[in-house]
Amino acid sequence: MRALPRAFYDRPPLLVARAVLGRLLVHDSPEGRVAGRIVEAEAYRGHRDPASHAFRGRTERNAVMFGAPGHAYVYFTYGMHFCLNFVTESEGVASAVLIRALEPVEGLETMRRRRNLAPGPDTWTQLARGPGNVARALGLAREHNGLDLTRGPLWLTDRPRRRGFRVATGPRIGIRVAQERPWRIFLLGHPCVSAARGAPRRALAPPRERLAEGEGVGEASAVRR
Repeated sequence: MRALPRAFYDRPPLLVARAVLGRLLVHDSPEGRVAGRIVEAEAYRGHRDPASHAFRGRTERNAVMFGAPGHAYVYFTYGMHFCLNFVTESEGVASAVLIRALEPVEGLETMRRRRNLAPGPDTWTQLARGPGNVARALGLAREHNGLDLTRGPLWLTDRPRRRGFRVATGPRIGIRVAQERPWRIFLLGHPCVSAARGAPRRALAPPRERLAEGEGVGEASAVRR
């Protein structure tokens, strides 16, 4: 298993947002490996999108967005949360995909400690639900801004995507402009999606049971260097 190449990200954000759904995102952190499948994302189109951080041009905060595709744009918001984005399209375009929710697959106990959540039968569905919780569960902060997703320690695998859920679209969440654009893309009914709409949440076996079936990243996985 390898990290996806830069060409995967060198596409419009709406295509990348759809393409990342069901793919495994891995962080090889000092505390150990954590991983989850992306189940919800939002597209932001740079200067063409008034809801984008890059709409009014380059700043010190959003500089990573203007760089090469396939890098992590991690920013701090509301004085309390970090959020993870994948930079997309060619250098200078400044489009990105916000990762809104993960289905935890590996390192769940580490995620739970980071989230300060009590153990429970459904706790796993809350570990990385919502963009602030994604970053917290993965152990991401300001120092991870600009990481190269094609090299690690944060990387998206080339493993086949999760099947069995229909892809749906809807308005983006938590923005004040361009709210009518259906650029939030998610797996309909997945229990880890941050705001399930249009269908009840489906029941899934706890991750520990699914890991026994071979869904973990595995010791033999490698990042292309």
